Parts: sequence; structure tokens; C-alpha cells
Amino acid sequence: MTAGKRDFGKRIVVSLHDVTPRHFERLLRIDRFLENVGLGGCYSMLVVPNFWYRWPLREHRDFQAWLRARSDAGVEMVLHGYHHVDETSHPAAATRWKARVLTAGEGEFLGLGEPEAIRRLVLGRELLESIVGRPVLGFVAPAWLYGHAALRALGQLGFRFAEDHWRVWCPRTGATLARSPVVSYASRSSARIAGSLAWSRVARAALAPARVVRLAVHPHDFDESRLVGEIDRALRRFLAVRRPSLYRELAGQ
Repeated sequence: MTAGKRDFGKRIVVSLHDVTPRHFERLLRIDRFLENVGLGGCYSMLVVPNFWYRWPLREHRDFQAWLRARSDAGVEMVLHGYHHVDETSHPAAATRWKARVLTAGEGEFLGLGEPEAIRRLVLGRELLESIVGRPVLGFVAPAWLYGHAALRALGQLGFRFAEDHWRVWCPRTGATLARSPVVSYASRSSARIAGSLAWSRVARAALAPARVVRLAVHPHDFDESRLVGEIDRALRRFLAVRRPSLYRELAGQ
């Protein structure tokens, strides 16, 4: 393929995590940023129904109206947990490590039992569908962390797609829809910022053969100018040679 020529057989899926009224001003800024780099409405918002128990979507009509307008403009709405906070204990050492190292106490669906996972998934999907007036086909767990019970619940409820750090799959069938490591960023410490910058730069070249590249941004990424600059460079590089896409397209919807 000639350098700079877009290969329409290859895609980039961009997701905006932690969509909640708490971050409304940041989200407006990021939405404009994504439009300016060339995505328009072709990206996915990962919506939290009641962030940290303090930001219920039901009580923020202006935010609801904005979500509906962005959905009408083509932005894909995806359920992203329910409270985005982990309240469970983790007896297994490997799970405790994930809960402690891979997230700052926000792996909500890592330790939930199946009945509670089903309850939150049902309530969250119904709420988000009532706001945007469209079916919600997908779910992404906070911090991309799933327990076995959450995985079973997703399959039972018929979600068409889900993703973790390494792949996108169909919970109904177990089929893998795309496989590649997600490109994401972290702003919680200087070390995490440095690691994010390094991984993003490596990923631009390392993921060139991948059929689908996934790039995820979080509201607090845009509090750090170095991350904003790198996200801008990475997106423009990927978009020069890839077609922007949505999760639902990977699922054939």
C-alpha cells in the first residue's frame, strides 16, 4: 500500500470511556477534538449510568439531551458498567492483582456474582436505550476487567459485542470479532504517562498489520497536554491509512 493511502480493508475503532455528567465539560472538549481530527460522529461513547453512585443519568436532563443528539449524529452508545466502582472482595491472588494494579478500584464487573451482574446489565441497558431511543448492542466493563459471572451474564442477555484489553468478541457466540491490543493512555502518575506515550508511539508501527486497531481515550487524558498531543498524532497517523469504524460494524450490525 502506498504511504498515506487509506486501506479501506483496515479499520480503527475509537472509544471514549467514562461518559458521565461528572465529566461533561471534558467530554464536550473531547467530542470537538475527535471531530477536528476527522472522526466526526464515527466513534463510540462508553456510558456509565450512575458514576460512583453520585452522577445518575436520570437526574441530568441536559446531559441526556446531549447523548441523544450525539447518537442521532452517528455516535455509538455502549454500556460501560453501572457504577464504575469495585465493591467486591477478591479471594484469588490473580484477581486481587488485577483489581489492585490494573485499575484504581474501578473494576466493577470483576467480582460481581451472576445475579447482580445481570441486574446491573439489564437496568443499565434499559436506561441508556430509553435516553437515546436506539438499541444498545454492546458492553465494555470498566478497566476491561470481567469475572466469569459477568461473562456468563453477557452471553445470557444477548449482547452483540464486548471487548477487553486484547480482543473484541460476541458474548452470544464467543466468536472473536477483532484481535489486537488496545491503545490506551493513563494520566494517574508521571510513570504511567511516560509508559502511555511510549506504548502509543510503538503501536503506530507495531499494529500496522492488524486488521482492526482500537484506540481508547478517557476524560482525564485531556488534562495532560503531552497525552493530548500524542493522541492527536496517533489518531491522525491511523486515520491516514485506516477507515474509522464502530464496534457494531465488527459485529455485522
